Amino acid sequence: MRFLQSNPRITISGGFILLVCLAALAAPWLAPYPFDQQDTHSILQGPGSQHWMGTDRLGRDLFSRLLYGARMSMAVGIFTALFAVLFGTIYGAVSGYAGGRTDNILMRFVDLVYSLPDLLLIILITVTIGRGVLGIFLALSLVSWVTVARIIRGEVLKLREFSYVEAARAVGAPHHRILFVHILPNTLGVLIVTLTFRVPAAILAESTLSFIGLGIAPPFASWGSMANEGWSAMKFYPHLILFPSLILFLTMVAFNVLGDALRDALDPEQRMR
Repeated sequence: MRFLQSNPRITISGGFILLVCLAALAAPWLAPYPFDQQDTHSILQGPGSQHWMGTDRLGRDLFSRLLYGARMSMAVGIFTALFAVLFGTIYGAVSGYAGGRTDNILMRFVDLVYSLPDLLLIILITVTIGRGVLGIFLALSLVSWVTVARIIRGEVLKLREFSYVEAARAVGAPHHRILFVHILPNTLGVLIVTLTFRVPAAILAESTLSFIGLGIAPPFASWGSMANEGWSAMKFYPHLILFPSLILFLTMVAFNVLGDALRDALDPEQRMR
């Protein structure tokens, strides 16, 4: 793994993501104020020594809410991506290894889900289940796994024809052992890269839902809900939307740079060039 450590893109982007995650975990200790504390004497203040990023229309400290918003946004993004990768990997692996009629039936269901607009499907599920962390998690998870399933199916279709898989079949290894011991471990590089792209996609989807008012319910904060609160006052109080939008943008860039760097580093053909 020496080539991973020597890649500056991995070091910088991974370090930034780790810093955001640590700040989110340490929010109760780093935040100078409670995220829901209102101060009627400090409404809509700009950045200053008392409130580093200013306050919102209820007098709540933006820096504190940004830290707690990181907890919500990162948690939803990471756990949704993990579920999508886990379920999509099993689904795609079984489909690709079984082949034939089983593969055709399973992939037709994937095509059906994939043909539906993601945002529309997420909104319908969220409205049905209700607002909140659980509703958002289920909605994003039920949509995100199909892309992973298609990617892993393609990898399994390729790997199942390799000589070491044929050798395992020849000695009488059971199908589940061939799939989970001989095939899936060789998709680890693809899974890592896929995970780094699914996390920002989930964070952006959660932020979009919160921005349009279908995400985290007040007084809890996420980056999307903070941007939604600052949108209407952007002309006169730009700090309300500037800081949550900036941290969201930087996190998206960091995850995408990390994914691109890992894809290049874990690709044998790229390393040989």
